[in-house]
Amino acid sequence: MTSDIAPNEATSLWDLLALRAEATGDAVAVIDEFDRRLTFAEVASAAERVAAGLLARGIEPGSTVSWQLPTRIETMVLSLALSRLGVTQNPIIPLYRAREVKVMIEQCSSEWLITLPEFRGFDHEAMANDLRAASGDRLELLIVSDELPDGDPATLPAAPLGRDEVRWIYTTSGTTSAPKGVCHTDGTLIAGGVALADAIDAGPDDVGTVLFPYAHIGGPDLLIASLTSGMSLVVMEVYEPVAAVELMRRTGATITGGSTPHYTLLLEEQRKNPGTPVVPTLRMVTGGGAPMPEKLFRDVLAEIGIPVLHAYGMTECPMITSARMSDSVEQLATTSGRPVLGCEVQIRSEEDEVLSSGEVGRVWLRGPMLFKQYRADGEIVRPFDADGWMFTGDTGKLEADGHLVLVGREKDLIIRKGESISPTEIEEVLAKHSAVADVAVIGLPDDRWGERICAVLQLRDGAADVEVDEIRDYCRNAGISPAKFPEEVVIVSEMPKTPTMKIRKQNLRQSVIDQRAGVGAAAR
Repeated sequence: MTSDIAPNEATSLWDLLALRAEATGDAVAVIDEFDRRLTFAEVASAAERVAAGLLARGIEPGSTVSWQLPTRIETMVLSLALSRLGVTQNPIIPLYRAREVKVMIEQCSSEWLITLPEFRGFDHEAMANDLRAASGDRLELLIVSDELPDGDPATLPAAPLGRDEVRWIYTTSGTTSAPKGVCHTDGTLIAGGVALADAIDAGPDDVGTVLFPYAHIGGPDLLIASLTSGMSLVVMEVYEPVAAVELMRRTGATITGGSTPHYTLLLEEQRKNPGTPVVPTLRMVTGGGAPMPEKLFRDVLAEIGIPVLHAYGMTECPMITSARMSDSVEQLATTSGRPVLGCEVQIRSEEDEVLSSGEVGRVWLRGPMLFKQYRADGEIVRPFDADGWMFTGDTGKLEADGHLVLVGREKDLIIRKGESISPTEIEEVLAKHSAVADVAVIGLPDDRWGERICAVLQLRDGAADVEVDEIRDYCRNAGISPAKFPEEVVIVSEMPKTPTMKIRKQNLRQSVIDQRAGVGAAAR
């Protein structure tokens, strides 16, 4: 990593931006698909003016603000403006709907919701008004479009100091039905972004991309990597592979990715014109989220000519391990890399004994990028042992060279497009369907998205079969995100259960996979 500032000495995220604006203020910070460009100095200036405008609207230091906005330059500026005010902010992915947004506003005790009138055919303003009414008009709304609030920076109080106050609450799907709030500080996010910049050896000549929702934990990860290294960022509000490739060519992108589906879609674009690099300036593909099949890595290397630097992270700890350019092809293809700068990883047995290299067990971690606590059902939960270690919910092994190989997960989660989805939340919705006697939601392997969502249903006596479109409509009416709609429905006469009447999901999942394989074999 090339850096002309000392990011770990920044007193806050705002201080880090100020240091970057002072060091290389004339360098391009961000570019969008409309070729709008802002320098680091212009980003800092715009964020201060927006902060003053927000203050005039009534958003004050110490407020808690939920925002649900797409990946735009304005979103980055707004988030930095909230940082300038010392606000606690709760970024919410635009795909989430009333059910999820309501829970997060309540989990965070948010006083404000900032959103836009409409995005991708969905009326966010109407949803916001419904949420405000449901709060007894306690929730304040700010609906923004192209123009953000503007004000005089001279009206602003002193910039916030201190890296250790909780100022960020992200959303994660755990094993419970409701999403949880993952509480980060400026310090934890800075540690994650610095670790990312170090792992990918980012420098001022690099151009990275944000082709995923900026409200995802990867948003500040890349922003801070940019502020740390001087790297420019290219943002795109709706990811579409052909347009993304054209944008990357136009801007000279050197680093792209996000998660395994991004690697797959880039490879598909490369195959349209074999022999000519899909984006000639790219030097790597990087990201995390869903597991990366070894074949995908080898195909990208062979056909695009660049490596995939796959990483492992989670909302609670955005950077855990990462591949590096110095790794061997075998390490790149078969592992999730080594622990990043500042992060420690242990493999433990179920009895909590630390295992030797090569032994499979539970993945534990600790480090300065690890979150501080959960907010769930009105309570603060800190899932750490006495020494500050946390169990990730995944199983794996550490090789003798320190590289991590992930084997599976103990958490009952579906990983789709790099996002963790709680089956319990979907099951609670489907259990209320008049035709459903019992339900289990499982993830099935999918070459493109990692996993697809399958609803396994046991129907009530006499009920007619239900089709996937009916189930998807039912979920839509229940107000959950389209990303959680089942993509497949399987009807069973009886659920496999334990003696205590819990559904044996692993047995059920394997049975459906085997059934699909049998159908495919018969068809061949």
